[in-house]
Amino acid sequence: MLEFRLLGTLEARAGGRPVALGHARQQCVLAALLLDAGRPVSADRLLHRVWDDRVPHRGRETLYAYLSRLRRGLEPHGVRLVRRPGGYVIDLGEAAVDLHRFRDLSDRARRAAADEQAEALGREALGLWRGCACAGIDTPWFNAQRQLLDGERFAAQLELAEVRLRMGQHDRMLSELAARAKAHPLDERVIGQLVLALCRCGRQAEALKEYERARRRLADELGVDPGAALRQLYGRILAGDPDLSGDMAPTATARVAAPFAGEEAEDDSGAVVNPVPGRQLVPRLLPADLSLFVGRDAEVDAACRLLGADGPGPLTLLVTGPAGVGKTAFAVRTGHRLASRFPDGQLHADLRGFGDEPADPFTVLGAFLRALGVRGGTVPAELTGRIHLYRSLLAGRQVLVVLDNAADAQQVRDLLPSGARCATVVTSRTTLAELSCRRLLLDVLDSATGLALLREMLGPERTDAEPGSARSIVETCGGLPLAVWVASARLAARPHWPLAHVARALADEERKLDELAVGHIAVRASLALTYRQMAAPAQHALRMLALLPGPDFTTWALTALLDVDLSEAEAVLDDLVEVHLVQIGSIGATGIRYQLHDLVRLFGRERADHDVHHQDRAAALTRLLGAGLHLADLAADTLSVDFQGISQKELVSWQLSPADTGHLLADPLAWFTDERQFLIAVAEQALDRTEAAPAAGLATALTTLFQVGGHFDDWERLQNWALEAALRSGDRHSAAKLHRCLGELTTILDRYPEALNHFEQALLLAEEQGPAYRAGATAGLAYVHRLLGQYSLALFHFEKAAELARQAGNVNCLVYATNGLGVIDLEQGRVEAAVERFTECLRASRVAGYLPGEAQALRCLGQSHRALGAYLAAADAYRQAVAISTDLGDRLTATHAACWLGDVLVRQGEHHTGRRLLAQSLWTYREFGNLWGEAATLYALAEAQLAAGRPALARRRAEAAVRLWRQIGSHTWLAVALDTLATAHTQAGDHPAATRARDEAAELRKT
Repeated sequence: MLEFRLLGTLEARAGGRPVALGHARQQCVLAALLLDAGRPVSADRLLHRVWDDRVPHRGRETLYAYLSRLRRGLEPHGVRLVRRPGGYVIDLGEAAVDLHRFRDLSDRARRAAADEQAEALGREALGLWRGCACAGIDTPWFNAQRQLLDGERFAAQLELAEVRLRMGQHDRMLSELAARAKAHPLDERVIGQLVLALCRCGRQAEALKEYERARRRLADELGVDPGAALRQLYGRILAGDPDLSGDMAPTATARVAAPFAGEEAEDDSGAVVNPVPGRQLVPRLLPADLSLFVGRDAEVDAACRLLGADGPGPLTLLVTGPAGVGKTAFAVRTGHRLASRFPDGQLHADLRGFGDEPADPFTVLGAFLRALGVRGGTVPAELTGRIHLYRSLLAGRQVLVVLDNAADAQQVRDLLPSGARCATVVTSRTTLAELSCRRLLLDVLDSATGLALLREMLGPERTDAEPGSARSIVETCGGLPLAVWVASARLAARPHWPLAHVARALADEERKLDELAVGHIAVRASLALTYRQMAAPAQHALRMLALLPGPDFTTWALTALLDVDLSEAEAVLDDLVEVHLVQIGSIGATGIRYQLHDLVRLFGRERADHDVHHQDRAAALTRLLGAGLHLADLAADTLSVDFQGISQKELVSWQLSPADTGHLLADPLAWFTDERQFLIAVAEQALDRTEAAPAAGLATALTTLFQVGGHFDDWERLQNWALEAALRSGDRHSAAKLHRCLGELTTILDRYPEALNHFEQALLLAEEQGPAYRAGATAGLAYVHRLLGQYSLALFHFEKAAELARQAGNVNCLVYATNGLGVIDLEQGRVEAAVERFTECLRASRVAGYLPGEAQALRCLGQSHRALGAYLAAADAYRQAVAISTDLGDRLTATHAACWLGDVLVRQGEHHTGRRLLAQSLWTYREFGNLWGEAATLYALAEAQLAAGRPALARRRAEAAVRLWRQIGSHTWLAVALDTLATAHTQAGDHPAATRARDEAAELRKT
């Protein structure tokens, strides 16, 4: 059998003998495929992974040659390299990859029932590592992957250490734990393990000293105190807790060893070890518990017992039963009963397994990761990365996961946590035979419980007055809770109706229906009866609502579908809510969000297919798309954050009245926060219907809102899809706009080669279009060239962008370009000229109401004052910039000013406040995955440590900043960081190293 080895230098072995893999670049192609084994990787992505922005002439032909050679070399060993939709896939067959083996062993170790088994599995997993992953392959993509894989290795090392501490091996671990604490002096989990081991070895005094050293280090470097878990351990040592002298219970050890998920952990060079940004959040995603929940007491108790029982690994409970039997309500009630047992939170997702648009694991994992505190910019872009990050986050926590309405085991498998103290409740109409879990079948209600439900909804007097009819309703509905509920809701809404009226009607309907799928028949009978009793406008509204994408909606969506105003749509919705065919899901910042049960949606879709002509359905969805586009474009224009300057109004086919629009967009950012997922779903639905231009317009209009909210993963996924559709249909206008927007996104994410390509493609597509299409892309191109220190190109493009912006009347873009020219002046030492440009930008922004431009001008004026040593004026400008960006809800841009505010506070002598602000900025940049900001903050922290007389700490921070700016490719700021590094070396007494750093900085300034 062939074995691939990625955890070290790339190797392949068959029967213990090495297999030739070709020269280095060909091996790089193989490694890029192996890291995504089983999933397609496009040629463009392979080119980026292997060559980054240095793709050779005829690079694609070279890539195809490598793929052909690999195919011929691997096929004799049973490994196939095939082309599938989406790219190239390496099909391993019986072959093995050590990385996959490592992850499997690590997962099994976490699930192991006994510590002895967990130790053996953990040692075997870590024994597969022969050095750094993919050692010798040096491209930005592989370097980023290597950092993530190193994080997985580090997590496995800490998990094994926890197991060994539980097994009483503390006396054999001291040297290992001490070395790890020295390498990771800010990782509280590592410190906690060392302190605990010292205490158990009877060396309490050393344990307390180690804690005190860590406390001072955290305060000095980050301006923070130790986390609650480490403080608790310290208190127990001081109190002489006898439990610390021997083996601790697993739960206690886990609590001691697991600080906040985002406590900063870094190695000697200041590089991040813990890949999960942000303080640990405690998600509470369960829907509200139901006030009306009758029966099922025995089943809820059984579920709680099953999920509370001891067993190996995380527990999974599958709740099955027919449609409408009450699985969702049961799962929610059980989740609330169990919530106290899972103090680290409860996750919930409706998988919509039996609807037209089932939720895919990729999207659900994205929502879960954000709920766990991971910012959109750092949510992995690939499914495997999301799975690994999700499981790593939950590995040491007690979290309950509720996965409602699953279609099959495949939809569920990637969403199951691996943490031994987690549990999952899955509901499905099918048995999911492939899923390894405990099972609980929900049957229909017995007659007594069904009558109790009817009595709860109608009151005992009314039910007891017609006992025969009440029993008939329950029996005709077959005891199905949803059917009983719908029939009861109709009666509750019509107190003058006798129960006998509904009982007779249900009996008549039942005789006309097929005998199969009894549960679904009962629901359809009840729904059809309700439907026929409704007025024609409500019937039509239900048919149209069934066409909507996504799980919920607000009134404006129905307004567009029906071509009416908001008040008419609200009145119809009230009628539908009254008969419980539409449910109130939640109350958002901008109004009520409604929901359709999936069975009600199915019934409405059937009626729409039967009663509404195809052209009328298409026209309704086109109005929906037009309304969403108009609202999103106007919201973005109101916020005035972007500088693209291209309205999407010409693509709007339908819009709400000005009064209704003004009501909805009173707070445009709050409206977008509520509507984000629905607008994405509307755009995706339109792309499926091949309405490329307006769908691309909606995707483009959402750019501002994605940017302000930090929803970078949504931004990239939707606009890439829209771009493919635009290019496929030959829509150059839409493609140019989308390339420009994606250029801005990839600039924010520090992916500068991609950004340059997007902006250049936008300009190529806009060659024959007016200045409005070219101004924004030209300014974006100039900005990237400036970041890379390519000032002549940046100057040329900024001046061109300014001229185009004047021609187009785009004040925002003109301000952006002028500000860029000022930054070039500043970075090249022409401070007075820079101040003049920034002052003009500030004036123009205030006149135009362009708040981001005002914040940017203030931030740059702050930089100018800083360069002149006017720190009070600089701090005032930075504070104003922070306030504006914070009011806009733009945390990332606010941090751009807050970082430098921390720097000038240190320079003014406010060391503690300044370093705390810098530490907060560092956390935020790492949350967003913003390398440029992280590098700038590390540089400022290095300067702060120099000011405090700590050259060793300053050197570590400066080295980390140098490494990041070298990775980014910014010569100007790399030289600045090298100067700081040289100073740190000098103060530490390492004069040869200082000379090397200064010489490199001087050479960079010559280029």
